[in-house]
Amino acid sequence: MGNLQTKLDAFRANLEAGNPPYNASSSVVEAMHRATAELKSSGQAERALKVGDGAPVFGLKDSEGDVVSSSVLLETGPLIVNFFRGVWCPYCNMELQALQSALPDYKTLGANLVAISPQTQPNSRKSVRENGLTYPMLSDIGGEVGAAFGLKFGLPGYLVELYRKAKIDLPRFNDDPEWTLPMPARYVISRSGLIVYADVSADYTRRPEPEELLPALRNATIERLPFPAASPSHLPT
Repeated sequence: MGNLQTKLDAFRANLEAGNPPYNASSSVVEAMHRATAELKSSGQAERALKVGDGAPVFGLKDSEGDVVSSSVLLETGPLIVNFFRGVWCPYCNMELQALQSALPDYKTLGANLVAISPQTQPNSRKSVRENGLTYPMLSDIGGEVGAAFGLKFGLPGYLVELYRKAKIDLPRFNDDPEWTLPMPARYVISRSGLIVYADVSADYTRRPEPEELLPALRNATIERLPFPAASPSHLPT
């Protein structure tokens, strides 16, 4: 294991060199760097939910239209929640595939894994199909759950224009007129509802390795609940 970021770095280097299939111009690369730097400097990633916070409770539809409840999943063990941008994002797709490869290790520790994006159910089905996934893809239409975790942000106007030229029509992908996305993030939630692992990145090209979750999962798996579960902020289910 331990090769996800290596793959992401190689992809980024090829893209920023202007090579096929994206043939990105230097102006496009500069705009992406600018947007990432601005999001970093905003400090939003540091303000997002972190270890020790109560995790928002959510119920979202999977790619087949069935509601998946975090409360129900936490009854059986810890929960991994991975926020990603959408099927149109190659970095996200590589991450989703890496998580799929790690899923047996997570299951051995009694954990469930879900991935959340603002995209529509048909696009989630595409994510499942094209990446060979067996864990739930949940649609957070309007980004309400992402906002509850502190991850939702609005794209600057110049980045909206870049996306439009690249035919990445977020309002259509997400069935939402707003041009918003979640920062990529990965959480482990213990059965008591507390966040015991958190990685939030303002740089969408950076993702933690799947095995980095294992120590937190091992600790969460042996967790006992001698006290009432935490009272996180609730969302409509």
